[in-house]
Amino acid sequence: MDILNEPLLLIFWALAMLGVGAFAGLIAGLLGVGGGIVIVPALYHVLALMDVGEAIRMHVAVGSSLAIIIPTSIISARSHYRREAVDLPLLKRWVAPLLGGVVIGTVVAAYLNGNILAAVFAVVALLVSLRMLRGENTLNLAESLPGEPLRSLLGSFIGMISTMMGIGGGTLTVPLLSACNYPIRRAVGTAAAVGIVIAIPGAIGFLISGQGVEGRPPLTIGYVNLVAFCLIVPTTTLLAPYGARLAHTIKPGKLKIAFALFLLATSLRLFYDLFTAFQAG
Repeated sequence: MDILNEPLLLIFWALAMLGVGAFAGLIAGLLGVGGGIVIVPALYHVLALMDVGEAIRMHVAVGSSLAIIIPTSIISARSHYRREAVDLPLLKRWVAPLLGGVVIGTVVAAYLNGNILAAVFAVVALLVSLRMLRGENTLNLAESLPGEPLRSLLGSFIGMISTMMGIGGGTLTVPLLSACNYPIRRAVGTAAAVGIVIAIPGAIGFLISGQGVEGRPPLTIGYVNLVAFCLIVPTTTLLAPYGARLAHTIKPGKLKIAFALFLLATSLRLFYDLFTAFQAG
C-alpha cells in the first residue's frame, strides 16, 4: 500500500505523527529522553503501513528518530539546565566517549538486518524496565560513578547502544546514574543533555549510511524521512518544556515507575512484532 497516494490514509498518518510528537515531547521533558523511545516504534509501524521492507524499516525509523531528537533534546536540556538539574562536569567528561560510541553504533547499524536492530531495542528496553521496577533500593549499586577508564567506557556504551536504538540516551543514562546514587531529577536533566551529544552525530551518520539504498519511502534522505521530521518536531519541541515542569513536581518514586512501565510496554510490543515476523518467515 502506497500511503502517499491514499488521501484518507495520508491524513490519518499526519494526525498520528502529530500525536506521536506530542507524546514524545512530554516523555522527553519528563524522563530526560529524546523521545526516541516513543518515536522509533511508532515510525516502525507507520513504515510498515507504507510497505517499506523489513530490511530497512528499522533503519529509517532509527535515523529519522535521531534527527527528530536533536531539537527536542536541546529544548528539554535547556529547561532542565534552568532548574540546575544538569551535571555539566560529567557531561564535559563524557563528550569524547559518547561521540566514540556514536561512531561505532552508526557503523555497526549500517551492516545489521532491521530485525536485529529491533531486537536490540526490545532487549535493552526490557532489561532497563525490569531493573527499575525491582525497586528504588535495588538501583543503588554504588555511591558514585566509577573512576576512569570505566566511566568513559560507560559513556561509549551509552553512545553506541543509543545510536543503534535511535534514542537520545536517556533510556540508559537515567537508570545508570540512578544506580550510582544520583537524584532522579538530576539524572533526568543530565540525560536530556546527553541526548544532544548523541543525536547530532548519530543523525549525520544515518544520513550518510543510507545514501543510495533501495526501497526507502518518498522524501527520505539517507535513512532520515523528512515527512516524519516535519510533522513530529513541532509538537515535540512545543511539549518538551511542559514535560520538564512535570518532572520537577512529580515524586521521584512515581517518576521512576512511570519510566519503567513505559519501557516495558514498548519492549513487549516489539518482541511480539518480532515473533510474528519470525513465524511468517
